[in-house]
Amino acid sequence: MARTPQLDRKIEIMIRAELSVPPQYEMMIGPREKSDVSGYDTIAVTFSLPGQPSRTQTVDFLLSKDGNTLARLSKWDISPDPTAQLPTEGRPVRGNPLAKVTVVNFDDLECPYCARMHAEFFPDTLDHYKGLVKFVYVDYPLVEIHPWAMHAAVNANCLADQNATAYWNYVDYLHTHGPDVSGPDNNPAKAAATLDKLAEQEGAKENVDAGKLEACVQKQDDSKVRAEMKAGDKLGVEATPTFFVNGERWAGELPESQLWIMIDRALKAEGIAPPPPEAPVPPVSTKPTGAPSGR
Repeated sequence: MARTPQLDRKIEIMIRAELSVPPQYEMMIGPREKSDVSGYDTIAVTFSLPGQPSRTQTVDFLLSKDGNTLARLSKWDISPDPTAQLPTEGRPVRGNPLAKVTVVNFDDLECPYCARMHAEFFPDTLDHYKGLVKFVYVDYPLVEIHPWAMHAAVNANCLADQNATAYWNYVDYLHTHGPDVSGPDNNPAKAAATLDKLAEQEGAKENVDAGKLEACVQKQDDSKVRAEMKAGDKLGVEATPTFFVNGERWAGELPESQLWIMIDRALKAEGIAPPPPEAPVPPVSTKPTGAPSGR
């Protein structure tokens, strides 16, 4: 069927309705071109906001040869190894370093949702899989809403540079004492002082080089954190927690049972049998021993 103004109008009406295109956006429908899908041609539709060139986007649609069906085909490049794109090099590892399944978590140390997800990871998940899984945390502080998250990430990295145990102790503490760091008045300067003191204490416990740690904390070089945030942006990370189980992504909190489904799936893909499900704990009876039964 030949292109006509009437057909273009039908296409525009349908796209605006199905994609909820704001009225202020203009649409330009390109010519029909041969597609890879039998029975369909490709048409490129350009959406633009007058006066704002940066808000222009072109999307390909499929139009049937008879002009009666419009479709949208999404393509994804699956050639890259999803795990190879994760910025995990040099990051501290928790669990078995040789495990075939890796959970990479983009974490914000001030994020309450991250704290709850952290509690799902440790100790239950780590204990359940007994060496079959390892965890790596990558920094993604939401600086617009969490005033001390960047400072905490930098301090954590200062500890990680010398001692992985000190790093994880620091992360554990912040994910269980976030409100204590924020304080009743949410004063960023007080929070920073608290974070520095905590880093010093963790470093002392693990016998790190105190002078080197202090210099790193005082410098507050956030370039490494920014690089990890940029890598996260390229992977589509927009919020925390966002984690990848051998490349499979989930954003937001996830109940432990569903997290384990993801890990089990990754283990099976590696040819490893997951641990058996844990038996439910029977309810504890509050009835005294030997008490008569009711009628």
